[in-house]
Amino acid sequence: MANFPSLSEEAHLRDFFHQFQRGVSSLLQLHDDILRKNSELSVADRELIAAWVSGLNQCRFCFGAHRVMAHAFGISTDLIDALFADFEAAPVRPELKAMLRYARKLTLEPERIVKADAQALFEHGLSENAVYDLVLVVSLYAFMSRLVQAAGIIPGAEYEAPDDAALEQRRQGGYVAWGIREGFIEN
Repeated sequence: MANFPSLSEEAHLRDFFHQFQRGVSSLLQLHDDILRKNSELSVADRELIAAWVSGLNQCRFCFGAHRVMAHAFGISTDLIDALFADFEAAPVRPELKAMLRYARKLTLEPERIVKADAQALFEHGLSENAVYDLVLVVSLYAFMSRLVQAAGIIPGAEYEAPDDAALEQRRQGGYVAWGIREGFIEN
């Protein structure tokens, strides 16, 4: 389904990054900075937010990848499915539900974000740094979803039912380490 003639129909993101390397190293470093470095938001919550935004963006690849990543860091895939089935009824702690509500609005109606939206997050105990980190995750997955969708990248079988070894590998290293393992970033 790839949209670039130089890619096979079953191209994966790694194939796309092998073919078009400009900016990839910086992009994966940005992923590590946003999703793995110290934050008041846990890695699990940031990966859940990445999955949530990717699902809202209807990016099957990013949704599948970050659904698995969230699961690797302790988020139940049943919870992720419940959020999409009935957001209000999903069993999510109040501050996380507030973050996901904000992420949905920023993703689908960014022009409608107002001061009261941030205020609602502060009232749930989030700091300005936590809200900034939330905005970074949402923004990164607006970018990544467009990149992947433009390339025509679709999810592979690795996102169907990863085994414990695959989940452990996802917990180790980060996005730059993945790029080095895959050979499109030099160590």
